[in-house]
Amino acid sequence: MDYDKSKKIGNLIKVVVVLLILVILVGGSFYRVNEQENAVVTMFGEVISTKSAGLYFKIPIVQQVTKVDITTHGTGIGYSIAGNGQNIEDSTNGIMITKDFNLLNIDFYLEYRVSDPVAYLYHSNNPEEVLKNIALSSIRSTVVNYTVDEAMTTAKGQIQADVKADMIKELTADNIGLSVVNITIQDSEPPTAEIIQEFKAVETAKQGADTAKNNALKYQNEQIPQAEASADKIIQDATASKEARIADAEGQVARFNKMYEEYSKYPLITKKRLFYETMEDLLPNLKVIITDGSTNTMLPLESFSTTTVEESN
Repeated sequence: MDYDKSKKIGNLIKVVVVLLILVILVGGSFYRVNEQENAVVTMFGEVISTKSAGLYFKIPIVQQVTKVDITTHGTGIGYSIAGNGQNIEDSTNGIMITKDFNLLNIDFYLEYRVSDPVAYLYHSNNPEEVLKNIALSSIRSTVVNYTVDEAMTTAKGQIQADVKADMIKELTADNIGLSVVNITIQDSEPPTAEIIQEFKAVETAKQGADTAKNNALKYQNEQIPQAEASADKIIQDATASKEARIADAEGQVARFNKMYEEYSKYPLITKKRLFYETMEDLLPNLKVIITDGSTNTMLPLESFSTTTVEESN
């Protein structure tokens, strides 16, 4: 009797376990997507489908479902929203430079939504942060095209339209699964006196850098032509010297060839002529001294010739 009772209890436990597994499998085979969501279905890490609102079946354990909120969300650009709903100024991202080189504290409210759940989940690690950076870049590149008065008054609508158009273009290129619903200017006013002072210091430094750069360019423009002119003169002088040396060498070669030609015809006469010409060049610069080889006194011939010349005069 005890054995039969234990066997019945064991069978009952098995049945309960099987029923429990079946309940889990059946419960995990169906999922519901509400109106504010899209679902991304993956199998073995690969996306196989996306689902909108409705009730769907999936293969338990094998297929995974990730739900994405597709409602419109909002965030502040240039300020943040505290838990109590109070706006906190963000001077790092709220201060912009205008076309007339003024500073402007301008805040935007950005509304966005998920347009592509797959790209939102898998194309970037933090799509909201990428969206915020794109918004800041578009705002800065747009505000700089307007004067401070325009940005604070008449051009607000155009600025909003330009920023939105630029963001749509960038989001399409980056494909992070988010789209801009709307972006509006919340407030625009001059920044604090401290920030203005810092901006002036930066502008002064820029002007100093520009002045130094201009002076360097001026010095460069003055020195380069002088250096080029000096280099040209050196090259011209060297070329002229080269040509003169070549011409002189060619002349000497021609004279030697002509002399050799004469020598070949009349060797003896040419030798004597060369000897006489050489003596004519050397003798005027020589001092002739006559000595008998035994006396200690040497009489230069020059004194006698000089006296003779003077007496003849």
